[in-house]
Amino acid sequence: MRLAVDAMGGDNAPESIIQGCEKALQTYKDLHIILVGDEKKMSPYIKTKDRTEIVHTEVVIDGDDSPVRAVRRKKDSSMVLTVQQVKQGNADAAVSAGNTGALMTAGLLVVGRTKGIERPALSPMLPTLEGDGFLLLDVGANMDAKTSHLVQYALMGEVYMRKVRGIEKPRIGLLNVGSEAGKGTDLTKHVFTQLQESSMNFVGNVEARDLLNGVADVVVCDGFSGNLVLKSIEGTAISLFSILKKELTSSFKNKLAAGVLKPAFKRVKQKMDYSEYGGAGLFGLQAPVIKAHGSSDAHAFFSAIKQAKMMHEENVIETIQKEIEQLPSQKGEHE
Repeated sequence: MRLAVDAMGGDNAPESIIQGCEKALQTYKDLHIILVGDEKKMSPYIKTKDRTEIVHTEVVIDGDDSPVRAVRRKKDSSMVLTVQQVKQGNADAAVSAGNTGALMTAGLLVVGRTKGIERPALSPMLPTLEGDGFLLLDVGANMDAKTSHLVQYALMGEVYMRKVRGIEKPRIGLLNVGSEAGKGTDLTKHVFTQLQESSMNFVGNVEARDLLNGVADVVVCDGFSGNLVLKSIEGTAISLFSILKKELTSSFKNKLAAGVLKPAFKRVKQKMDYSEYGGAGLFGLQAPVIKAHGSSDAHAFFSAIKQAKMMHEENVIETIQKEIEQLPSQKGEHE
């Protein structure tokens, strides 16, 4: 497999990005990586040179750049050149930890949408208490969703969890304000009906408070709601660990207790650690494009590479397209 990597995207680029790539190269002997970025800055960290190719550019899309404007004006940026490697057939997939909006824009404009998919979805794996995690579609790519969009999200999520995560019949849940049928907006009511009539393993409406309990393997929602859920989970986890750290170091007695409980706290942190789940897949594009977490360390970026490799090897994009072609026409749907 040939993978294009934006080596300059993210908070810890290029060091952590390339360290994650090196770990992947050591793990997967059939992997060839195209590193896109400033050659002078990248070179000190590159060790596996026989399976590493460099595409040099000094232009970078920053985190505060306007996505559409940046992609159109910085066509020689590391991010745009990375996705172009996929479009040109030089790479099978792409990974970046850079500007999320810009990566989605570049994916759409350069790689293009999967045939039959109306709107792509930004879809991260999020942790659950049992450690299996769940896939959330969408977390911000499409704020104004239609019924057909959410039905397609469910199908893409079902294919991914079945092919990549190895779940035979993934449970599909619809994010809503209550678990009872008939709850929610006109949009969720229409989506509920169509998912219930589909061949997917639809488990009904699910509430945000139950997500971390593993109530479903795939949860679908519009991008506005999904982004709120994502940021709420991240914010709560950060605040909780901050409170625990403050309390456990507030006195000598607490420090002693913290020393005894350290292994248990470490296991809790690992269960809730985003770095174990890879990145957010941009589902609905013609090739695997993975958005790694902006603050990714080497292990987190390695996990994102692993996700891209599995999506490619399991033909997730092709399977999604075949499944979409079999869907009935969505005429008269809720706008």
